[in-house]
Parts: sequence; structure tokens; C-alpha cells
Amino acid sequence: MTKVKLALLILNAVWLFAVSEVSYGRHAAIIIDADNGNVLHEVEATQSWYPASLTKLMTLYMTFDALKAGQIHLHDSMTASTHASQQPNSKLGLRRGEHLTVEDAILAIITRSANDASVVLAEHLGSTEENFAANMTAKAHSLGMYNTHFMNATGLPNNWQVTTSRDMAVLAWKAQRNFPEYYHYFAAHSFNFKGTELRGINKFTASYPGAEGMKTGFTCGSGFNLIGAAHQNGKHLIGVVMGGMTSKERYQLMMQKMDAGFANLTNVDSARNINTMSTTSAGSPPYQLDCGNGAATHAIPASSRIVNYTPKHKNISRIKTNVRGINTVRPKIVARAKSGIKPINKSKVLPKAIKQAKVSVKPAGKLPAKSKNFHKVKTDLKAAAKTKSAQKVALH
Repeated sequence: MTKVKLALLILNAVWLFAVSEVSYGRHAAIIIDADNGNVLHEVEATQSWYPASLTKLMTLYMTFDALKAGQIHLHDSMTASTHASQQPNSKLGLRRGEHLTVEDAILAIITRSANDASVVLAEHLGSTEENFAANMTAKAHSLGMYNTHFMNATGLPNNWQVTTSRDMAVLAWKAQRNFPEYYHYFAAHSFNFKGTELRGINKFTASYPGAEGMKTGFTCGSGFNLIGAAHQNGKHLIGVVMGGMTSKERYQLMMQKMDAGFANLTNVDSARNINTMSTTSAGSPPYQLDCGNGAATHAIPASSRIVNYTPKHKNISRIKTNVRGINTVRPKIVARAKSGIKPINKSKVLPKAIKQAKVSVKPAGKLPAKSKNFHKVKTDLKAAAKTKSAQKVALH
């Protein structure tokens, strides 16, 4: 009878894994036994992927490392810079010069995925976010995350910010093992910030039996990501799911794979370990969702760029150039329009463009109402505004 029950248990686990693969689109995932690192299940675990806000797990790892070394303390006060205050959602809404403690920043990241809090920590620890990101990458490689590269502390879209589900599992595992004194923060469901109770957004932490927490992530490029950790019957698992097509899907995938992992623990090949599995990264990251504008690097602020509209092959083309490179602009950028636009005074356009760049981004020259290209320019402007809006979507 015992053998029959065991066989049914194994079949149930296999069925759960099969359902998760058949029912959902392309994704990357891995489930490991947190007690020994054995791999219980993986799907494209070394496929390159955009981490989105899973990036913040490394931001937290660096923070815990600094706390453990005595470089900073939980109740140290930090000040939000202009750069931190200008971060897109999700965020606390910090203003320039506003203060928060290291502990508040940790809880804001875990419960609310706050970009501004992440940047405050990054600048506090690394002087600049760019320098901190370089330190993040170095730390990742030292942990064995060989296919991970960071460009910022938040996970905002950047072509060069990549990872794999295997690498993220390594990070979660090392965070659990190396910082037991801070690991409990991941289980937080809410936190109080300046008199306001802010509820957590991680539904896995809130609803899965034995959940210990971890981190969510989302961008158009990555899809819906999730790192989860849980314990049941004395066993501990860590899971990573990357590329869910909806928020609901990532939670369903994680819970199904966790259920199967707990059911299948007694039938694992101990030779299949996260430390010994292949670390060869496969290809470029897929772009999961039909939103945003590819995995474009975070845009240059409007105050430091110029946008001119000039004709090219009887069409109006948008030409972008950084103010710092203004001396390299060719004369053709200010050439006379062939589609009815009035001649542009070359002696005035560049100084005027520099002045405009400090205030706003406007088309150079005036488009006649009857121009065949007028409606195309309006369409381009609307599309650019839509793209900018999509890139600022909350990174949950």
C-alpha cells in the first residue's frame, strides 16, 4: 500500500510539471532544494532574460552585506537625491532632500518594489547608481552568477541588464544562507512609512502555504517575474519564474512548480545540483509582452537632448542628438525642406536648438497645414508619447 501511495505521489508530481509546461507559453524557471542546492525542476534555466525588479534582490544583498560588515546600520538616515526622487513607479514618492532609514528602504523595496528607495540605497552605498551597479555585477560574478550583468539598482529597462533564472536562484539561495539575521524581512506583508501603512504587492508571500517571501518583477521586456521561497514539512524550496504573460500566470506557475517540487523531494538525482549545472547562457533575452518599445536603454532626459524634424526622401524624419555632441551635427540636419517647409536659417537654428533643449523638446521649423507629411509627424509624436508612457509602467 505504501508503494502504491508513493507511486501516485510521483505521478502527481510529474503531472503537475507537465500541466505547467502545456498550459503556459514560453517562460524560464527553476526550483531548487534550499537545503542542498539540488535542482528539482528547470525550464530554460540558463536562457538569458531581463530581470526587471528581481534586480532589487541584488540591491538588497549588497545592503545586507554592508550591514553585516558594519559599514552601515539599520537606523542610519539617508537623503533622497534629485535622481532618486525622479524615478518612475513603483515608488514611495520621495522628494529631493527627504530622509528615510536603511530599514525603511529595505521594507519599501520588499513590499512595494520602490524604485526611489532602491536608488537612495545605491547612492548611499556606491556614491552613484552607476558605480553601485558595477559593484553589483562584480558581486554577482563572485557568487557564481556568471550570466548576470547589472546597469542599475532598480531593474528599469536596459539592453545590458540581463540574467538567467538559474543565476537568480543562486542569488536567492545565497541571500538566505548568508544573511539569516536579515532574511525575515522578505516575509513582510506591509510596513509603516511616516504614519501610513503600505501593503505588500507580493501575492505569493501572502497566500502560499509556508511562503517565506522574496521578490516580484515586471517590465514589458521581461514579462511577469517572481522569486519565491517556502517551507513545508521541514523542507525548504526556492523557485524562480521569469516571463509570465500576466501577473496571475506567474503566481500560478510558481505555485504549481512549488507543489510539484515538495511532492517530488524523495526522488531527486543528487548529482543534479545548481552549483554543477551548466552555466552557458543561451542567446539574447526574449521580449515577452506587446508593450513598451523593445528593451531600450533608459531614455536621455528631455532637458539634455534635441529633437528636430527635417525632410528626408520627401518624408519628415525625427533626428535625435545629444546636446553634448551638437558640434558633430551635419549641415543637412538644417537643410531646406523639400516638402514645403520654409527655409531654415542655419546661423540661428543650432543656438536656438540648444536653448530649446534646456526647456522642452519641440519640432524645429513650422509644418504647413497642407503638407502631406503633417499627419505623419503628428502620428510619430503620439507614438513617442505612448512609448514613453509604457516604459514607465510599474515594475511589480
